[in-house]
Amino acid sequence: MEQKTIEANADQAFAHGAGSKKKVINIQPITRIEGHARIAIQLDDEGNVADTRLNVMALRGFEKFIEGRPAEEVPRIVNRICGICPWMHHTASNKAVDGCFQAKVPPAGQKLRELMQVMAQINDKILHFFFLAAPDFVLGAGADYGVRNVLGIVQAAPELAQQVVKMRQAGQMMIEKFAGKVIHPVVVVPGGFAKSMTEAERQELLEKSQEQLEFARFCIDFAKKNIFYKLDPETVGLGQITTGFLGTVKPEDGALSLFDGVLRLMKPDGSHQDFTYTQYVDFLGEHVEDWSYSKMPYARAWGEGFSMDLKEPKGIYRVNTLARLNVCDKTNTPLAQAELEEFRGKFGRPAQSTMLYHWARLIELVYACERVLELLNDPEITDTNVRGPITPQAGRGVGCVEAPRGTLIHDYSTDDNGCITRANIIVGTTHNVAPMNMSIRAVADSVIHQGAVSEEALNKVEMAVRAYDP
Repeated sequence: MEQKTIEANADQAFAHGAGSKKKVINIQPITRIEGHARIAIQLDDEGNVADTRLNVMALRGFEKFIEGRPAEEVPRIVNRICGICPWMHHTASNKAVDGCFQAKVPPAGQKLRELMQVMAQINDKILHFFFLAAPDFVLGAGADYGVRNVLGIVQAAPELAQQVVKMRQAGQMMIEKFAGKVIHPVVVVPGGFAKSMTEAERQELLEKSQEQLEFARFCIDFAKKNIFYKLDPETVGLGQITTGFLGTVKPEDGALSLFDGVLRLMKPDGSHQDFTYTQYVDFLGEHVEDWSYSKMPYARAWGEGFSMDLKEPKGIYRVNTLARLNVCDKTNTPLAQAELEEFRGKFGRPAQSTMLYHWARLIELVYACERVLELLNDPEITDTNVRGPITPQAGRGVGCVEAPRGTLIHDYSTDDNGCITRANIIVGTTHNVAPMNMSIRAVADSVIHQGAVSEEALNKVEMAVRAYDP
């Protein structure tokens, strides 16, 4: 059941800072997100919004406490960073270790890695859309929070809810049966994959994956007819900001890729630059504010610095589903491509509306289901050569995948014994911390006036955060 604590305290310093005695509204915790954060809204003397901040209080420390560890242990450690998307960290980490050790992964090992990572994407998208985001649209942003949650969805559409739970559970079990563990996985290893796929396993996954594709098609049709086509301009514009975008594309044709390729950094006008994973330090910088534990990456390559000013943002880009659909030239799967063409026909490229993350998420759900079937129909995926030799050595490796929440980067250096000497990790949500701050300010400015604050208004502020699925 969703619960919310809203505090208004004239004596509270704004977002941990000192000096200010203005009224502050705290939304704590932000509900229906896959993490922990709060929103602080500072009002001026007239009761209008003076400032807003998204406070991320979680300090993880993984970059430091993996130092000194043998690199081959690290992929089994960093998958604890997130219990929702451990496969993304597990896979990106192994790719980074491959780079340190100059390991060559056999084609079958690459395909099995991608298969597991994309299958995990499917389950995550079902979870977010139906369990976390849908209550705002199916039940309404102004519905009582006692029913504006997954239990409300169950009451409003019990057959749909039953099907959603069944399909997500089936997806999780598909991964667990083949890979041994669906949470905190260990089957991806430096140099490749720990086991090969039998023909019987392939056939079983094929049958169940076809069911997932049919469900994905149902999901996007249901959402378009019952939600997306009915969105009013005010809702579509909720939290809208103008930024650039970052995502992974295939180098040969600019197609969407969730597993491997090059990074594409797009400016708000649609112009873009492509670069390899190891070049990310030349294109991206990392900014820090003293009121948040989270760093805030920005586009260093644009040469304009960093600013979250809504009227003149500098260096701000976004990641996650909307970003990936904006930066790619196409998808290489037919059903998702048809959905992308409809989406672009309505909103152009790049689309800037924050609420469109939800629509983009379901387009990616269709793509992921199609991609899984492509991989399972590839005869090479049952090849028994799934792991190449590795030699612990000094080196540097940068592993990158597209996590549900955005571009995930693991950057490691090792010594002669193959132990970690330095690590830098940029998780998907981190890229979006600055944009989320901008989006909540845009919403707060539009719904809070002269001290009038309603439950619906504050939920709309939260909706801007939920769209990013942090």
